[in-house]
Amino acid sequence: MPTSRLEAFSDGVLAIIITIMVLELHAPEEPTLHALARTATGFSTYALSFVYVGIYWNNHHHMFALTERVSGGVLWANLHLLFWLSLFPFTTAWMDETKFAEVPTAVYGVNLLLAAIAFYVVQRSIIRGAGGTALQEALGRDLKGKLSPAVYVTGIVLAFIVAPWLGMVVFVVAALVWLVPDRRVERYVTAHSSGTAGTAS
Repeated sequence: MPTSRLEAFSDGVLAIIITIMVLELHAPEEPTLHALARTATGFSTYALSFVYVGIYWNNHHHMFALTERVSGGVLWANLHLLFWLSLFPFTTAWMDETKFAEVPTAVYGVNLLLAAIAFYVVQRSIIRGAGGTALQEALGRDLKGKLSPAVYVTGIVLAFIVAPWLGMVVFVVAALVWLVPDRRVERYVTAHSSGTAGTAS
């Protein structure tokens, strides 16, 4: 089946996830800057999770730009990814309400880890199916994608055993790494478009 319905559904779910997260932000009870400052923790956790959802939306878009058709396996793999992403509002709120306690911060890291694994499963499901060659060629060895789970595990261990703030530093750094535009798909599409144009001329 074409990818359009899968992409539209995924876009809708991600939009709802962001909406739920922003609803967890509570306005200050007093009209003062001091009261506003007390909401800084909640805004920070929301901003981090917003960035992660944005990263997944961006990479999801690029991934399916090179996917012509999807199988039932890809549909279920995509739902598996959306399941873990849909837990972001819960794990984000728990971490915020407990002021970055060890267990909630580690659980947030587990959520990030499982979402990363689920995204990898979607990639492999596409590549194993018909028409997955283009995505495989564009991704290459995908070192950044393969190293991400190890980074999240490091953050989880630091948050649970050493100090929650160290785990958060790792999670923030991982987000910053993924914020750097990944132009592999654009380069692949441009190269092959140019090649097609040259052949046509």
